[in-house]
Amino acid sequence: MYAAGVVLSGILRQKHLSLSDVFIRKTSIENVALILGNSMQTQVTPTAVNSLERSLPLVISAAEMEAQVMARLKQVAKTAKMSGFRPGKVPFNVVVNQYGYSVRQEVMGASVERAFVQAVTTAQMRVAGQPRIAAAETGANSDKYEFVATFEVFPEVKVGDLSTQKLLKPIVSVGDADVDHTIATLRKQRAKFEATTRAAQNGDFVKVDFVGKLNGEVFAGGEAKDFSVVLGEGRMLPDFEAAIVGMKPAQEKIFDLTFPADYKEELAGKTVQFSVTVNALSEPILPELDAEFAKSLGVDNGDVSKMRGEIKANLERELKKRVEVKIKDQVMEAVIAVSDVPLPRALVEPEIGRLQAQAVEDLQRRGMTTKDLSLPADLFVERAEKRVKLGLLLNQIIADNQIKASPDKVKAIIEEHAESYEEPQQMVKWYYSQPDRLGEVEALAIESAIVDWCAGKMQSADEAQSFDAVMGIERK
Repeated sequence: MYAAGVVLSGILRQKHLSLSDVFIRKTSIENVALILGNSMQTQVTPTAVNSLERSLPLVISAAEMEAQVMARLKQVAKTAKMSGFRPGKVPFNVVVNQYGYSVRQEVMGASVERAFVQAVTTAQMRVAGQPRIAAAETGANSDKYEFVATFEVFPEVKVGDLSTQKLLKPIVSVGDADVDHTIATLRKQRAKFEATTRAAQNGDFVKVDFVGKLNGEVFAGGEAKDFSVVLGEGRMLPDFEAAIVGMKPAQEKIFDLTFPADYKEELAGKTVQFSVTVNALSEPILPELDAEFAKSLGVDNGDVSKMRGEIKANLERELKKRVEVKIKDQVMEAVIAVSDVPLPRALVEPEIGRLQAQAVEDLQRRGMTTKDLSLPADLFVERAEKRVKLGLLLNQIIADNQIKASPDKVKAIIEEHAESYEEPQQMVKWYYSQPDRLGEVEALAIESAIVDWCAGKMQSADEAQSFDAVMGIERK
């Protein structure tokens, strides 16, 4: 599934050009042009370094810059505080000695920024990322300062011919058997376990002691006391759980087990010997399918038929979402497949950084230690390039077709989401009460409109699929 809205908004933000590596203060191109007004930069012509990279000379008048430095120092002098002097009464030469360097840096930064902004605005270039600014190697010149800005521009983006691509639309519905399976799962989730003396079977809760030996020696992680597991849930290797099936409380068993070839390196493909003792065995007691069970699922009057209806409605909502995701994934893959877009490194590299950070956060959520962890950038290059390419293409589709979030579509998305809550109208009000929340829904509405537009261009065909296939369910 593609986070198209996130990629798109990230790329759109690139139009606000931040020059933090060079300049003291940061503003957007539009604000600089409005605030600074006249420029000291004469019209210049950029040089193409490659298909996306440009080189641009910048010239700053030394006289005008010195005048601005002096004017800024006079402003500082009015409020300057220094030991031994009243505020604003510090001698000007002392102010120059104390603040001259920082003021000069500030003015130079603003001057270079102004020159760069005027130049790219005049040349009507869409700058991607941050420029690299370096002093020009032109020799000493007392009346001007010369720099060279190297930067990337956004590529010309053209969406390819989608009519060559096929779109399979899943045709699927929720049947009684699907509701039954869901109810069975809900009952298992609410099962109570009671001790039993019979032989263990799948679904039972067991506590075992085990010792595993490789070549007669206990291997790392191969020993545990009172280890708990529900047989058949797949927490342990299938052969390990299968060996416990049929054992009774207090019974001991010795058996050989061969680890899979893709297991951790020191055990992969090797055969070890396990000794297992069952300490406790409990069987699941499922709740009756009655009014009490229905009430436990939120049906106040305990009506079982109403419970089935609500379960079916929930499954249909989830199924609709899954179908939409399958269609969207096909559409996004098709857009990428038919379009060739050169990618600015200035967009790809930050995306790699975001993916690296997300991966580390995911490992942290899984309880792994990530201190000093540095994931190689190479692991994320392909995904980053794909996301940036998709974002550029979706942005172009929006621009070419003037796609917007219609109020009706936004309302429909909000109301559909609110249906799963006890008080839908309160949820609707919650969305409309905050622009940020509404903005997220508008992004989804735009994404949906893009998918509809692209799907309308593709070769579409219906494909009958099962509920389990669409939902990604594997029945045991």
